[in-house]
Amino acid sequence: MRIVAGEWRGRRIEAPRDDRVRPTADRVREAWMSIVGPSLRDARVVDLFAGSGALGLEALSRGASSADFVEIAPRSLAALRANIEALGAADRVTVHRGDALRFAAALPRAAYDVGFADPPYGLGLASRLAERWLETPFANVLGIEHRVNEELPGSTDRRRYGDTVITFFHAQTT
Repeated sequence: MRIVAGEWRGRRIEAPRDDRVRPTADRVREAWMSIVGPSLRDARVVDLFAGSGALGLEALSRGASSADFVEIAPRSLAALRANIEALGAADRVTVHRGDALRFAAALPRAAYDVGFADPPYGLGLASRLAERWLETPFANVLGIEHRVNEELPGSTDRRRYGDTVITFFHAQTT
């Protein structure tokens, strides 16, 4: 995998050595970043179910000021930490070892400017995260990657890329 654009454009990052991990495809990640791009300058971002950290690292490369990564799997955490070190990003990130849903459940409204989530497919985690965001919008913009046949509650902003969908949630600004 490579960082697509920005400060670290073209730099390689490693995927976790785990057959259960499904990294976001480069073209999907590029489209995702194009959609949230205007919100990234100096943004505080959270990457839930972070895996390799590709989404949060891409956001940092494109101008986000800080990123929090939430991951529980040891192999994913090892890849994430290696990628952070390889890019020299340690001063702009915080890694939280833990369950992403529990982490999100503890967040207040607008804790982050932009949120990314790529939960494992087929476990209902995308829907549960969407429900949590609907209760307390912890990011001004949240994108959740999921299978095309899974409908998430509360949003009509769905972008399809083959068998993958990113559903976006936008907080009401007053």
